[in-house]
Amino acid sequence: MGRIKQRRHYEERYRGNFFTTNLNALIGWGRRYSLFHYPFITACCGMEYMSAACGHWDFDRFGVGMTTFSPRQADMLFVVGTITQKEAPVLKTVYDQLVEPKWVIACGACAVSGGIYDNYAVVQGIDKIIPVDVYIPGCPPRPETILDAIDKLQDKIQHQKQDWRWKPKS
Repeated sequence: MGRIKQRRHYEERYRGNFFTTNLNALIGWGRRYSLFHYPFITACCGMEYMSAACGHWDFDRFGVGMTTFSPRQADMLFVVGTITQKEAPVLKTVYDQLVEPKWVIACGACAVSGGIYDNYAVVQGIDKIIPVDVYIPGCPPRPETILDAIDKLQDKIQHQKQDWRWKPKS
């Protein structure tokens, strides 16, 4: 049987009741829609974060609804608000305790660049402490921009090379 005849045979027999993919895309899809996030909220941007997580905008429809308050059960860190120099070691400890693979979203002008606080007490961007995957500008950022950032992070997760915990037999 030629390839064309085989394909017609499967199309006639199964009529679209199956799909093909590779393991990397399947793992990426699973990770994309099962994010467990840890909110590190320190300032006024927290109100916008909470409104984005509640009924009208609703994180759950993006697969990000499970908020965990233990970094050992989370794989995404949501840094929302101003980070001071005294809070920086705590933020680094929380980041280190996240499970692998881990992602970070910096929410609001204070987390992204220090915001209006250009002084010695405020960290001028959390990327000086931990790596950041997605930045959300604004003071405070709108819930729509928070949802857009989640969508961008999910696209990044879907298209990155997935780290397999096992080695396939060759």
